[in-house]
Amino acid sequence: MKSVTRSLRVLEAVAQHQPVTVGELTKLFGLPKSTVQRTLVTLAEAGWLRANRKDTTRWEIGARVLAVRPAALQGSSLFAAAREPMVRLRDEVNETIHLSVPDALQGMVVVDRVDCDHAVRTFHTIGDTSPLHATAVGRAVLAHLPGRDVEELVTGGLERFSDTTPVDPDELRAELDQIRSDGYAVNRNQFRPDVCAVAAPVLDEDGAPLAAVAISMPDARYDAERVPTWGRLVADTAVEITQRRMGA
Repeated sequence: MKSVTRSLRVLEAVAQHQPVTVGELTKLFGLPKSTVQRTLVTLAEAGWLRANRKDTTRWEIGARVLAVRPAALQGSSLFAAAREPMVRLRDEVNETIHLSVPDALQGMVVVDRVDCDHAVRTFHTIGDTSPLHATAVGRAVLAHLPGRDVEELVTGGLERFSDTTPVDPDELRAELDQIRSDGYAVNRNQFRPDVCAVAAPVLDEDGAPLAAVAISMPDARYDAERVPTWGRLVADTAVEITQRRMGA
């Protein structure tokens, strides 16, 4: 049990301080470096941790941890409220519909998906993560977060994923203003090549964003003239999810 407890403590520490080095964890716990290293490797082999992409000497939370949250949400009021409206939206537009929740400012996590019947379609694995600033679901949520959170994200730097990723702080702020005005966010190849989406925020009773629901399609089926219609449909779906969750 001692080793299990230690592993859980290391996992929690990585989640809190990521990306973190073996040396930093060694100082934090006062354990031998070899013990910490062995624990990290064991957790990585099980999928709970992974090496940071930019600096492999640093450790961060792995996909397995991120997948636990969606599984836990399946019994939640949000999950229950969202499923039926998502299916109806899929039937209306015949494109993939997905629901994502924010993981603080770390990004968005896909928690549910309803597939369309096109042979060529977008695909989002449950537990997949994406950055707030580069995606429609992320910006839909970001537009309804307090200004201090937006500034914290901007201060940390905005990573570029494509030529169209909004990495200029003023450009991002202007887009967030537009999202609040329109009621939906649009992503055309700003995160993944040839993947587009239109998303709207699911808000709680105080107006804080709990999640975002999105229509996702390949770039080949993206039609700028249809964006206002898609935006209205996904915004209406988000409102319905909010109302269903609150029992309205």
